[in-house]
Amino acid sequence: MPNVALYCALDARDRTTVERLAHLLAPAVGGLKLGLEYFCANGPEGVSAVRAAGRLLFLDLKLHDIPNTVAGAVRSVVALEPHYLTIHAGGGIAMMRAAREAAEEEAARRGVAPPNLLGVTVLTSLDADALARQGIAGSAHDQVLRLAALAHESGLAGVVASPHEVATLRAAHGPDFDIVVPGIRPAAGAGSNKGDQARVATPADAARAGATALVVGRPITQAPDPLEAARAIVGEIEAAA
Repeated sequence: MPNVALYCALDARDRTTVERLAHLLAPAVGGLKLGLEYFCANGPEGVSAVRAAGRLLFLDLKLHDIPNTVAGAVRSVVALEPHYLTIHAGGGIAMMRAAREAAEEEAARRGVAPPNLLGVTVLTSLDADALARQGIAGSAHDQVLRLAALAHESGLAGVVASPHEVATLRAAHGPDFDIVVPGIRPAAGAGSNKGDQARVATPADAARAGATALVVGRPITQAPDPLEAARAIVGEIEAAA
């Protein structure tokens, strides 16, 4: 089984709190994830401050619009040098291809590495009932597979999917397709509560299934000792090897 990276989701508005956690957790995690809440509150300057912690950056903006608009947004964040950048696979092949081309062109212009674009499939807060209310037939699993196939066809680096789809996606798309997995809850302890996630698994289960990277937020950031919580999750991942 390949190495599985742990990204800590720093989902908060307060820059001081996020920077403190970023530097505290840097020795224990493979990367740091910033989402819309932090980005909207602090902008590119706040992102650069977190990058100073020295870990890989996952910029989770979940871009979704017409192809030209998403391409422009991607160009605007390439200078921040995120390792991962998310767009919604539901935006379609034209949008995903436009985003990939924009990332590659802007990165070449700036002389930096392009971000690895991830197609967000089905949010881990959604289940079959929620999808049915949107008019999407079939299971969440089926919808993830459909959207992941579009992301692969579009040339994206990988997808974001729940732990429940990892094994099927790995078999379908091979070892070089990144599968980044939220909805991770430790095997035991206070952080094992599902919260608002509908489709979850333990770090060990997701790692064994073939995940490239795991994303964990509240079980780390809200723990009494966040650094120890992160190290415990890394231990669960390593034990699965």
